Amino acid sequence: ALFTTMFDCFYKGLQTYIFAPCYTNNMKKISAIVFDLGGVLLNLDQDRTLRAFGRYGLDLEMVNDQSSLFTDFETGKIRDIDFRQGIQTALKGTITNAQIDEAWNAMLLFMVEERFGLVEQLKSKYDIYLLSNTNSIHIDWFRAYLDETFGQERWNRLFKHQFLSYEIGLRKPHTNIYEYVLGEINCEPQQVVFIDDSLQNLKGAAQVGMHTVHARNPLDEKLLSDIQHTIEAWHKLHA
Repeated sequence: ALFTTMFDCFYKGLQTYIFAPCYTNNMKKISAIVFDLGGVLLNLDQDRTLRAFGRYGLDLEMVNDQSSLFTDFETGKIRDIDFRQGIQTALKGTITNAQIDEAWNAMLLFMVEERFGLVEQLKSKYDIYLLSNTNSIHIDWFRAYLDETFGQERWNRLFKHQFLSYEIGLRKPHTNIYEYVLGEINCEPQQVVFIDDSLQNLKGAAQVGMHTVHARNPLDEKLLSDIQHTIEAWHKLHA
C-alpha cells in the first residue's frame, strides 16, 4: 500500500499468515493471487516522503489525522490539482506543485528484474491481479519509471487486471474493496490469496474469507515460498 502502511503499526503483533476460515470440505482450489504494489512489488521508503515534507515544515501524519486529504485522493474523490492545493494550504502557499510532487514521490524507489520471473512462475498456474491503494501522482511516476526501465507492456502482461483505489473509489483495508475485487474476478474468497505488506490490509482481506500472506519484504524467493506453502497447505487440508 502506498503511504497507508505508516498508520497501521499497531497491527504488527499479528501472525505472518491469516488463513481464510474453512467453510466446507468441498472447497474449490485456489485459482487467483492478488498482489499489493508498494512494499511488495515496488520498494518503498515512506520515511523519505515524511522527511521531504518535513523540510518544508509540514507534518504529514498530523495532516492525515486532521483531514481526509489522503483518503480522498486515494479514492478519487479529489484530483491531483486539489491534492496539491490542500498541501499548499497547509503550508500557506510556500511550496510549488513540482516540489509537492517530488516530495510525495520520494517514497517510491525501485523494482528488481527478479520479481518479474517470480510473478511469472505463479502466473503459469494462477490468475494474477494487482490491488493497490494509490493515486494519480504516484501512478504517473510509476508509469514513467516503467517506461525508463522494464516497459509498461511487460508489466501489464503480468496481470489479468490491475485494481487501483483511485480508479475504483474504494480503499484498503475496508472490506468493500475486497468484495468488489472478488465480484470482478468472479472468484469465491477461498479461491484467492492476497499478498500485502500491511497487516491492517491483510486483516480486511481475511475478514471476507481470503487467504493472506504477509510480505515482510518485497517479493523474493522467500516470499514466493510462503505463497506456495499457503496454497499447498490449503489444498492438502481439503484434498
